[in-house]
Amino acid sequence: MLNIVLVEPEIHPNTGNVARTCAATGIRLHLVEPLGFDISDKAVKRAGLDYWHLVDLHVWHSLEELFEVEKPEDIWLATSKGAKSYVDPTVKFRDGCWLFFGKETAGLSEAFRLAHRERCIRIPIRAEARCLNLSNSVAILAYEALRQTGFPGLKGAGEMAEAN
Repeated sequence: MLNIVLVEPEIHPNTGNVARTCAATGIRLHLVEPLGFDISDKAVKRAGLDYWHLVDLHVWHSLEELFEVEKPEDIWLATSKGAKSYVDPTVKFRDGCWLFFGKETAGLSEAFRLAHRERCIRIPIRAEARCLNLSNSVAILAYEALRQTGFPGLKGAGEMAEAN
């Protein structure tokens, strides 16, 4: 199972969109505090997130706690500062890998990026653009990881395929 980690997300619609992607794909979602919004049952119900029960959600007080408990080894850090693209032939997503994304206003910390420099990847964009939206970035990398791992557990064809 793949893992998406949002480190200190700030904007609730982005996290809601990421959660929906995780709900639809069976990817585990990890949120590292502090969060810029409320994810209590009451807040989720008020927001009408009818897919929330499908999200395999884990909330961590810190990155240190996540690493201490989960001990992730096959990690990838999504950053506009990465030296290589996510389509580089050396980027091989495997079942059980972890994709880390930073907060919307600052990304992942420099210390975290430097500690995992060879695992930093980027999505190619124009030089004039700062970055893509967080939820779009998650979707791009999540589906590339799913493609590389054979879309485990996902429906491969829609109802039109059954008509033939």
